[in-house]
Amino acid sequence: MTEKPWLKEYPEEIPAALTYSSEPLHHFLRKTAEEFPHKTAIHFMGYEMNYRQLFEMTKKLAGYLQSIGLDKGERVAIMLPNCPQAVISFYAVLMAGGIVVQTNPLYKERELKHQLKDCDAKIIITLDLLFPRIMNVKRQTGLRHIIVTAIKDFLPFPANVIYPFIQKKQTGLSISIRHEGNHHLFKNILIEKQKPLTEFDYKTDEDLALIQYTGGTTGSPKGVMLTHKNLISNTVMCEAWLYKCRRGKETVLGILPFFHVYGLTTVLLLSVMQGQKMILLPKFEVKRVLKTIEKQKPTLFPGAPTMYIALLNDPGIHKYDLSSIDSCISGSASLPVEVQEKFEEITGGKLVEGYGLTEASPVTHANFLWDRPYKKGSIGVPWPDTDAAVFSTETGERLPANEIGEIAVRGPQVMKGYWNRPEETAAVLKDGWLLTGDLGYMDEDGYFYVVDRKKDMIIAGGYNIYPREIEEVLYEHPQIREAAVVGIPDPYRGETVKAYVVLKAGGRLERDELDEFLRQRLAAYKVPRYYEFRKELPKTAIGKVLKRVLVEEEKERC
Repeated sequence: MTEKPWLKEYPEEIPAALTYSSEPLHHFLRKTAEEFPHKTAIHFMGYEMNYRQLFEMTKKLAGYLQSIGLDKGERVAIMLPNCPQAVISFYAVLMAGGIVVQTNPLYKERELKHQLKDCDAKIIITLDLLFPRIMNVKRQTGLRHIIVTAIKDFLPFPANVIYPFIQKKQTGLSISIRHEGNHHLFKNILIEKQKPLTEFDYKTDEDLALIQYTGGTTGSPKGVMLTHKNLISNTVMCEAWLYKCRRGKETVLGILPFFHVYGLTTVLLLSVMQGQKMILLPKFEVKRVLKTIEKQKPTLFPGAPTMYIALLNDPGIHKYDLSSIDSCISGSASLPVEVQEKFEEITGGKLVEGYGLTEASPVTHANFLWDRPYKKGSIGVPWPDTDAAVFSTETGERLPANEIGEIAVRGPQVMKGYWNRPEETAAVLKDGWLLTGDLGYMDEDGYFYVVDRKKDMIIAGGYNIYPREIEEVLYEHPQIREAAVVGIPDPYRGETVKAYVVLKAGGRLERDELDEFLRQRLAAYKVPRYYEFRKELPKTAIGKVLKRVLVEEEKERC
């Protein structure tokens, strides 16, 4: 068996091996600011800043962080949606010598307290609306300083005056915080005299840039330790994969949240490395996204399947000009073939599926965007300098083509380990390989296919059943918008299959009709025994379905 059969599939523009800078991650912002000082870096709800302005603001915040006690290697939590402050804060923490801890703004107090205590963050940068939540847990954590900003701080006039009134009407909150003591206002920091900044030496393959907590879809979130080299290498790989993109000429739609590593790498880090314009939206709203695409004309749209599905299901999508979109790589969950084909038809652009995980910074595989045929259902081939294999879950031996086992990867983007969790680290990093927990296979050409999460596989009556296969068929039904399949306890079969279904607006579908639809397309043992129709499915912020929540709900019913 050829070790890396996928390399023969590479177009000549993509090298099998790449060269990576030994400079720390934040140096890329400085270089881009020197090369493209007047190029628009960020467009945010009508406000724009260029790369020189972005760099100068970042330096100011970095100096301020050091002045309030941040030292090299200390953690700073960033609890922000996609906005200019999130970009400034990320690079400022690194510039000041700190380690970024991306924190989901949707976290409740219990989740927030766990993360802040686990990483021992002393500083947090957050929104005014989240300030009360942080204050409720502050005494139970090691937090000393809270830096607060507001959406209005980076809005043009008159939106910056109107927005607080809209915010109060929507949330019922009007937060007033003074710039004194251990509470600091972001906007005040940027108008103060710049504090002296101490430069540090870095070992990019050792020094951490980011502690990124896993989504927790299958258990308690763990802090993934990603070094400067991890993130730089994955961003350079992404740059190589998008070889037709023109440096300093593309416009990237930034809907994927930066507190998810997929959005961080494919939008923030790649844009800054290439000098691209980022269009940032603080949250995903279908109408706003469609209007933004028509007006701002992004060429690159990294996204998640649920985003593309939501856009396609808007009845007014054909009213908007989406033709600027050239390239989209979908990640975070499996991309239904029906969704891919319909989105390409409407936009005229290319939408392909990629694959990765937080522990790999995150991308390891993707389909080719250009010059190669797309293999339906495949996550594509490994990226440059990335090795991948399939290992038997029973013997641990490497499997030949077309046999299902656990997918493993290795490469410079693979994490250093889990923060303060040596046992969990040892369980997934073995002999240089990262065990992904995903079951799949590789075909003769080196294309990989994920059949399901190892933990999601259903064993019913002795049969191995992969929920993803059933979900693909469910998505073929014209009335279904979203679907999820899980295994639930069964006294006879051990487990049995249950499907959760969300219908399209105005859709009507009876259980028996759906059951017959599936029986015509699946072996009898794969057809769900139970169906539940819902208005929505529980999801993470990036749109990954929380199957763990569905399973827990079933257990509570028993």
